[in-house]
Amino acid sequence: MKISDVNRGVHKNKKRMRVGRGPGSGKGRTAGRGNKGQGQLAGWSSPAIFEGGRMPIIRQIPKRGFNNRHGLIVAAVNVDDLDACFAAGAEVSPQTIKEAGLAKGIWHELKILGDGKLSKALKVSAHHFSAQARQKIEAAGGAVTELPGAAPVEKGKKKPSRKKPAG
Repeated sequence: MKISDVNRGVHKNKKRMRVGRGPGSGKGRTAGRGNKGQGQLAGWSSPAIFEGGRMPIIRQIPKRGFNNRHGLIVAAVNVDDLDACFAAGAEVSPQTIKEAGLAKGIWHELKILGDGKLSKALKVSAHHFSAQARQKIEAAGGAVTELPGAAPVEKGKKKPSRKKPAG
């Protein structure tokens, strides 16, 4: 092998195909767009779900159920987990629970559930408490503080518009 042969046959910048320049080019006459049909026109491009004109599979599949994408995500933590992670007399808030890694990911409100035993007195602040959790926290000598959540929209009332006053 010679040093001059190392890069032989390597083309870094490939020239683009010049279509519609006669039959000798291999892409003459219809310029590689076929005969007739919507794909032959300039500027036409198919959408991502296009399947040649038939009903796309995404539209054939039945869609069932309900998914509220704009709803609140509520994280749930049991009193058993609080007992394991926090010392006696500690103040437990949504922030400290997030730092302790008990409620991971994205969530808007926190609910304390009553599964397990609580042997320490804790000052717990959360948006929601189950009846059993509230009872167990107070029985252990702790305090329960309910945080305000997002204000619910009353049924039948319109939201105030954000339009600026004219003038």
